[in-house]
Amino acid sequence: MSENKPLKINSLSKLCDHLQISNSSKYDRVPPVVKELLNTWESKENFSHISPVSIPSKEKVIEIIYQTRRILFPGYFTDTRLHASNLEYYLGKETTDLYEQVAEQITMAIRHDCRRNNKLCTNCEENAHDTALKFIEALPDIASILHEDIRSALAGDPAIKSQDEVIFSYPGLFAISIFRTAHVLYTLGVPIIPRIMTEHAHSLTGIDIHPGATIGPGLFIDHGTGLVIGETTIIGKNVRLYQGVTLGALSLPRDAGESLRNCKRHPTIEDDVIIYSNTTILGGDTVIGARSVIGGNIWLTESVEPDTKVLLKKPELRFSNKNQLKR
Repeated sequence: MSENKPLKINSLSKLCDHLQISNSSKYDRVPPVVKELLNTWESKENFSHISPVSIPSKEKVIEIIYQTRRILFPGYFTDTRLHASNLEYYLGKETTDLYEQVAEQITMAIRHDCRRNNKLCTNCEENAHDTALKFIEALPDIASILHEDIRSALAGDPAIKSQDEVIFSYPGLFAISIFRTAHVLYTLGVPIIPRIMTEHAHSLTGIDIHPGATIGPGLFIDHGTGLVIGETTIIGKNVRLYQGVTLGALSLPRDAGESLRNCKRHPTIEDDVIIYSNTTILGGDTVIGARSVIGGNIWLTESVEPDTKVLLKKPELRFSNKNQLKR
């Protein structure tokens, strides 16, 4: 038998991959980039948040959205089986916890706003708890308005089989319920948080409602994708909007962020109006009168009297097929 002999390995041809990778790394090029980033953050135009003051948590704000929905629609979005004997306990626990979470995030929002804008002390914690309580006290009114929104959906869409279908699956109600929650916080002067809420709904549904808009009960958004409602829009009762509708502002100058901040820039839609898909209505002085019907694919920058129908003239259609082309 031959003796076992060690294999001879050419160390040059079998150089460790790890050594090759280490020799080709560019770690030494990273520190100069870090210094450039520091210089950027130290400039007056920076958009960073380098501060001992905590900024509101987007994740926590989103949790508040879903906790609020569990309270507004008890039994729909929870694993807890609710019945008459435990409903009060469930709502009490959820609402108390919601108050704590809202107060915490409002405190952070006020502190962040004060530091960002060099404001004087606003007693942020006391202010936040007062505001959080006002938000909690508004929940019964929000629930009542959402009931009107659901009834409007049932009345306006024959495809709906039940209110459960609307609550569980309609993106319009999802966006409206978040808007109504955010709008209360917006009117209470809470910074940042209301916009985080409505943009979360926007990201999931394609429905963009600014929390500053004023919207009466009974709003029905059918389909909804691509719908935009601007900050100073006023919408009356029992209005129906379809996908692609824009309630926006006229062309704005470059300094519009400051010069028009507190001006009405978006239209007013009165009670019982229907606006069909892909219609654009612009301008703060534009008023769509009550019970009017605005057809699809229309561009409006002027007011409409009540009980008016605005429709496009039927376009001329041309039909052709291969047989006709051969003649």
